Amino acid sequence: MSTASPAAAGARAASASPLRKALSNVRVPQPLVMVIFGGTGDLARRKLIPALFRLWQQKLLPEAFAVVGVAREQMDDEEYRRRARAALGEFATAATEEEWADFGRRLFFGSHVFDDEEGFERLRTQLQAIDQEFGIPGNRLFYYAVPPRVVDEISRDLGKSGLICPPDCPCWTRAIVEKPFGRDVASARELNLALLEVYDERQIFRIDHYLGKETLQNLMVFRFGNSVWEPLWTRSHIDHVQITVAETVGLEQRADYYEKSGALRDMVQSHLLQILTLVAMEPPASYDADSVRNEKVKVLRSIRPLLGEDIDRETVRGQYTAGEAGRGYRDEEGAAPDSRTETYAALRLQVENWRWAGVPFYLRTGKRLPAKATEVVVAFRPAPHPVMDLVENDLPAPNALVLRIQPREGISLFFEAKVPGLTGRMQPVSMDFDYATAFGGAESPEAYQRLLLDAMLGDATLFARRDEVEAAWTLVTPILERWEAGGEPEGYPAGSWGPEGADPLMGEDKRGWHQP
Repeated sequence: MSTASPAAAGARAASASPLRKALSNVRVPQPLVMVIFGGTGDLARRKLIPALFRLWQQKLLPEAFAVVGVAREQMDDEEYRRRARAALGEFATAATEEEWADFGRRLFFGSHVFDDEEGFERLRTQLQAIDQEFGIPGNRLFYYAVPPRVVDEISRDLGKSGLICPPDCPCWTRAIVEKPFGRDVASARELNLALLEVYDERQIFRIDHYLGKETLQNLMVFRFGNSVWEPLWTRSHIDHVQITVAETVGLEQRADYYEKSGALRDMVQSHLLQILTLVAMEPPASYDADSVRNEKVKVLRSIRPLLGEDIDRETVRGQYTAGEAGRGYRDEEGAAPDSRTETYAALRLQVENWRWAGVPFYLRTGKRLPAKATEVVVAFRPAPHPVMDLVENDLPAPNALVLRIQPREGISLFFEAKVPGLTGRMQPVSMDFDYATAFGGAESPEAYQRLLLDAMLGDATLFARRDEVEAAWTLVTPILERWEAGGEPEGYPAGSWGPEGADPLMGEDKRGWHQP
């Protein structure tokens, strides 16, 4: 599909829209030190250090910039740099000797920080020395790549040691907090209160890496930057919406985490509900962080809560068993032999507002499914009048818009066309937009690149606000409690599309799941 527009060049150049301005504002942050708690963990090794290096290669980081990794391990700066370079060789583009020399000298390790009460004082002294070496005016970005249970402890120690600047200081302090943001609505509120004891809400960036994906960012442009779609984006034209996050992998040595989490906590509360808000939100008054997040919170608060027996009717949970794709969940290393942890979750939700009344939203996610795919399917209502006079007893299939978030980012529009020939047959065809093809193979930035850069710039648009997190947990917690109270997840063979019980969730409405 061509990226050229038939609109007159003069109309394009006349004035940039607020949305265009909001999404094209790429700046270099102010000088800063980024401190990664969990600096030797898997997230830092696979995502954070490679993302920082790519930003450095693209000259999107300030010259006065440094990273301090903090962990319970003991090592010196040189060992930390050696590990970081190994991570770049495995998970990032190759670094030349010159690039590595320039980037590597900015990496430090915060040794002995957790050893005693003076640990954070030593960290403060180390940061002051780095400030002096690189000419950094005290700006800090703290990244919590740690379990929620230690976030409170780290935050208190940072506050006691004077490492957190109030919002009105000449220097700034920001904190990126990784999910999960609690285990339920009560623990999420406790975590938020712990953070707010030492930070202002404006300083807290709750990260969900899905929101950094290019197609999700493009969703706002697609909806609000193209006048052809917005009039159709209502209950009058849309029959239902499907949101799928499918994984082919199983437990992958994450038993300690996943046994306590499950698909509903791990994926639905964060990723899928975040995607739903972007699909369903109203056009914001402007595209600043609070205006966008206000509209997302309105969506979450408009979703009809599932309570009691409604949960049994409107949700399905499953757990993969032995099948073509491998062994069952309970046979995985670290999983309990009688585990009731769900590896699949499907929900039918109703957004009860003027735009979406009567339009069901179907959400599903699962492990050990046949394909790795994240997509949104917007299914339109069928044509109001049959075309049987033109074709041979064919009823047209409803039109559908499919937004592929990963792995092959793009958008497809499915519609009916007559098959050439003397017989009157119809067949679904598609118009496809593919990022890699349309933009000449240009590589989309990895999600953490975009999100780290935004946090450094103080742009919270793609991060969750306190009320947003708590609203999502308010919806999910009753389901968790009912599932945990009793019953077994329905088994499904590894390599299948999930438990059979998920089909009636849609089949009752004479609809069917779209298979990626």
